[in-house]
Amino acid sequence: MVGVGMMRRLGVTALGLRNGPHKVTVERDLEVPAGDGVTLLADRYAPVLDGGDVRSAPTVLVRSPYGRRGPFGLMCGQAFASHGFQAVVQSVRGGFGSGGVFEALDEREDGLATIEWLRRQPWFGGTFAMHGPSYLGYVQWAVAAEAGPELKALSMQVTASTFRDAVNVGGTFALESALIWVDMTARMKNSLSGITTGLMSPRRARRAALSGRPLAELDRIATGEQQRFFQDLLVNGPDTPFWDKRDFSPTVSRVTAPVNMTGGWYDIFLPWQLKDYAALRAAGQEPYLTIGPWFHADQRMMRGSVGESVTWFRAHLLDDPSGLRPNPVRLYVTGAGEWREFPHWPVPGMREERWHLQPDGGLAPEEAPESEPDRYRYDPEHPTPFLGGPTLLGETHPSTDQRRLERRRDVLTFTSAELAEDLEIIGPVTADLHVRSNREHTDFVVRLCDVAPDGTSLNLCEGMRRLVPGEPEPDADGVRAVAVELWPAGHRFRAGHRIRVQVASGAYPRVARNPGTGAPIGTATEMLTADQEIFHSPGRPSTINLPVVPAGAGDMGVGGDMGDGGDIGGGDAGDGGGPAGAGE
Repeated sequence: MVGVGMMRRLGVTALGLRNGPHKVTVERDLEVPAGDGVTLLADRYAPVLDGGDVRSAPTVLVRSPYGRRGPFGLMCGQAFASHGFQAVVQSVRGGFGSGGVFEALDEREDGLATIEWLRRQPWFGGTFAMHGPSYLGYVQWAVAAEAGPELKALSMQVTASTFRDAVNVGGTFALESALIWVDMTARMKNSLSGITTGLMSPRRARRAALSGRPLAELDRIATGEQQRFFQDLLVNGPDTPFWDKRDFSPTVSRVTAPVNMTGGWYDIFLPWQLKDYAALRAAGQEPYLTIGPWFHADQRMMRGSVGESVTWFRAHLLDDPSGLRPNPVRLYVTGAGEWREFPHWPVPGMREERWHLQPDGGLAPEEAPESEPDRYRYDPEHPTPFLGGPTLLGETHPSTDQRRLERRRDVLTFTSAELAEDLEIIGPVTADLHVRSNREHTDFVVRLCDVAPDGTSLNLCEGMRRLVPGEPEPDADGVRAVAVELWPAGHRFRAGHRIRVQVASGAYPRVARNPGTGAPIGTATEMLTADQEIFHSPGRPSTINLPVVPAGAGDMGVGGDMGDGGDIGGGDAGDGGGPAGAGE
């Protein structure tokens, strides 16, 4: 018969991970006391060392709301222990046997209590690291500035120190991601339930969002009952005290443990992950950063991140930096199908190039002539849909042909001439619009696309901005200057392709529709159409601002076949997860 240890090793292999040389023992259901007397449960994975004291194996701490067994136990416990680390995988409060009630994003006190418990264990050797994606990365930021000198390294994927702005994207409300997450956490009852939940939650969220009911009823439609966290999000905007204890961005600059970050061009948290990177750099740290053509729950990224973390932890806990790449920043350039390495982000040699929206639907570096604005009407009863882009658990490809969307009357497009030569962008993308609306409460959505010679229009990045009375302040003619921060991008527009900018006022159900009334979003029922004008003239230009770099800038990635854009460390990874093949 196959032993339990062998089954775990086979499970690691089945997940696409590499087993290390060590056999592994497991202690289940260790009791960790929280500060208020609640008991949290954890499993400890330990390597079998030839004649060695297990305390010589540093500890990797993982705190998860998704269970500590099944795939998470294999990825975060068995895999690390087989490579010579101890791994403690803990279920956070309120789930999978841990006591108390789950309080989403309230993780500081329990995290610090867990670290204090860790210090007291006889098998603890005095150093530890933390690992994990998404919520498992957020819990790292919750304690990193206060964890003490024993914390030697952090490795986090598709996450940020605050979810405040990711929930309220440009002042809008990230409806679909919020619905998916509350449905997923409400239904995860055992270690395998995450598999079926991950498949069904996006469908339930989409059905709820398309029901036409007020937002405050959608959690009940999706999950069968009201979810307190979803209700909290509806009534607590980005500037409310609700977020104060859940926002750890002010502490990022105080973190001294080396940080390894992995993100995706189509991840919902990428802009704020890069703000954390910038805060560390400003504080004198040198974090490592990898961005691939992945969405939030992309399994190719998840597989590769474990190997990246093993390398990172060996460097900073075992004094073995031999596996570290020479350049801290590694980026996959879609359209080129290449990995590039740089010393930092933003990348050297980047210059902002302003492309102007033109009155005939054109897009060009030259300033537009004097012209009348373009107009469209947005109807929240029939909101402009979302068709591909940053997503939590995507049922569709994050980069999708936009032509069906671009045929709508409530979407404007501005398209360049065919490019005579390749144009490469790597960095932050922004837009500056001059707009006028008959509603003081309204939204604007800007999306950047790559149009292939056959007409295929693939979305690269997008951004949203919700306008409220006086913000921004209109001029005497009612025209407002609106700045929109899009997702960053790393992409090559090939010669013969065209650059396209979409302008709309909705991306439903990715973000909640704007009713136009200023009523609370959870209970709004009255929906008012908005008549929108986009200006493009010398006195009121509208532009997309592109981070242009010399073609082929940076060093080519090394260590495996990285041209397919899949696993971080190379290997069989699929088609690149984005418009990498456009025009090829």
